[in-house]
Amino acid sequence: MSTTGTLHRPPRRPGLILGLLALSQVGVAWLWWRYGWALGLPVMAATHLLVVWATLYPRAAVFCPALSRLPTAERVVWLTIDDGPSADTPAMLDLLDRHGAKATFFLVGERALAQPGVVQAIRDRGHGIGNHSATHPDTRFWRLGPGALEDEIGRNQSILTAITGDTPRWYRSVVGMTNPFVGLSLKRHGLTRVAWSARGFDGVDCQPHQVLARITRDIAPGAIVLLHEGAKHGHNVAILAQLLAWLEAQGYRTVLPEPDPVPMTDIAAA
Repeated sequence: MSTTGTLHRPPRRPGLILGLLALSQVGVAWLWWRYGWALGLPVMAATHLLVVWATLYPRAAVFCPALSRLPTAERVVWLTIDDGPSADTPAMLDLLDRHGAKATFFLVGERALAQPGVVQAIRDRGHGIGNHSATHPDTRFWRLGPGALEDEIGRNQSILTAITGDTPRWYRSVVGMTNPFVGLSLKRHGLTRVAWSARGFDGVDCQPHQVLARITRDIAPGAIVLLHEGAKHGHNVAILAQLLAWLEAQGYRTVLPEPDPVPMTDIAAA
């Protein structure tokens, strides 16, 4: 089976989205002036709720496109691992090698600067590298303005390119949050936003069997799986080990999708 079009879809007109948002509030003000609060208030609430939902819901594509699954009926999944590099990375690389599996590591810039050798090992062992911000400001990423977002996204793009010699083309929002200004930086750097279709909430306190149950219930052909590394609970390596064993038992392969249109049978697979 072949993909349809290209998986690499940076935002095309992020400025238009911002203009439409501003225009919507002009419309709200006019409705309030013309018809009073009885109509103006609920319309204002509806537009604000839309913005909140589009910002916080990881798969929302209101502000910019989001790749949430691969367009295939084959039993393949895309493993994505956020928040590294960390002390877990070498063990995860060894696990992936033992299972003949590949993953894309969405790395944090300042952590990459502290461990450039680990970043190079990820690349040298055939895995993908994506942009996951420069500092991972998880409590305030949703409210950053265009300048701060450009610092987070653009600076990490420069860091990862300098370390690996390759320019990342995939981007993962911090905690999945994507406010109206994110698209400006993604377009500037040619980045495609990657969401997910299966997750186990392994970035917070958890037990491996609980995480595996959450992930596997959402595994289907073309699933994009969200994993983490370096969490304080210390179970991320064990979670990856259990997931890789489960995928093998179920007949699933891992893939690293190419940004450009290629047949799924030609995608690098494990």
